[in-house]
Amino acid sequence: MTMLADLLSTVFERRMRISGPAASDARSTEELAEALVGADGEMSGQNLGQLILDRFSDMEAEERKAFFDYLATAMDFDPAAVRDALEAYEAEPGRQTYRAFAEAAEPRRQEFIRRLNRVPQATGALVSMRAELLRYARTDPSLGALDLDFQHLFSSWFNRGFLVLRPINWESPAHILDKIIAYEAVHAIDSWDDLRRRLEPVDRRCFAFFHPAMADEPLIFVEVALTKGIPDSVQDLLSEDRSAIVAEEADTAVFYSISNCQAGLASISFGNSLIKQVAMDLSMQLPGLKTFVTLSPIPGLNDWLVEQGIEVPTDAPDRIRQMAAYYLLEAKRDGGAPRDPVARFHLGNGAQVHKVHAGADVSDKGMAQSSGVMVNYLYDLAKVSQNHERFATSGTISASSEIRSLSGSGKKLLAEEPRT
Repeated sequence: MTMLADLLSTVFERRMRISGPAASDARSTEELAEALVGADGEMSGQNLGQLILDRFSDMEAEERKAFFDYLATAMDFDPAAVRDALEAYEAEPGRQTYRAFAEAAEPRRQEFIRRLNRVPQATGALVSMRAELLRYARTDPSLGALDLDFQHLFSSWFNRGFLVLRPINWESPAHILDKIIAYEAVHAIDSWDDLRRRLEPVDRRCFAFFHPAMADEPLIFVEVALTKGIPDSVQDLLSEDRSAIVAEEADTAVFYSISNCQAGLASISFGNSLIKQVAMDLSMQLPGLKTFVTLSPIPGLNDWLVEQGIEVPTDAPDRIRQMAAYYLLEAKRDGGAPRDPVARFHLGNGAQVHKVHAGADVSDKGMAQSSGVMVNYLYDLAKVSQNHERFATSGTISASSEIRSLSGSGKKLLAEEPRT
């Protein structure tokens, strides 16, 4: 698999770095952008694209914002031209009128981004560019359409067909391991010894998706523990004093940490494919694995309890489990989707809310976000497609009978609980 990734990376990236007269071009970045969209020759386009990317990397924050504003306005489509092209297509549907409409309806900035991507190693630079754009788009709605253009193109460039699944282990290159430490977003890796405990034992696995155009940058990775039974404590799972088991003795694969690595790829979904691919691969390697679950945080629980005016003591495990189950099944955001972001992710992938555990994460972070409660999402490979369809079409949440019973008790507590 690594050899294949290296080969694809060579096909995507091994080109000569652009240099020459373009490096001293006196035109503004906006003028260069217009020239790039109109460039006929591939080499001249790559020179222009490289210069634009170099300029962007050297820009101050205000300059970057001005450049994004330019792309959002000057390189937008012309509504009048779109209307005229649509009327022509409606009057005489055909190849030529459809092409004219499609060209009129596409903002020129999409072609600008495509041409930038022809520059060697530009894909990673564009991902970083979108990460910058997202910072401004949070407070400036006028940049939303530009971000959707990036997202539209990235959805094609980073589709599952291009992604390469690689195992990450203690023998992986140091620069990759260093990035695993840096990108871990669920349970911080405190040291190289901590990383070694997660990668080296025979009952531990880690897998990441890579893209050939960003061969040294993981896009998303998952850490897996092979266990006997479903665990109820992440501290026990990661304890340096624990005893490893033989992988073939495990009956459960626990996805205990899933981390997206590239801020510029927000809203580009990899997790669904990653979890299912890893589960299928592990089931083929280790036929004794019968259960595939997560041990996941519930990051929105405490904030929701505060909004309800409820203070649930941590020394009442049954009560906090009931409130957690109710929150996962019933707390919704505008539009009807589950309020909890981790729940949205796993339920959207076709998982089931399976169990909740009090005292499962007693770290400062775990106590602050969910009073120590964690949840198992079950991936039943025979049912994930059905669960996904029901959730996507009607919002139906798959949950175990235990969770539904706890949620019912939580509903009663919520009605009876005095508000602070």
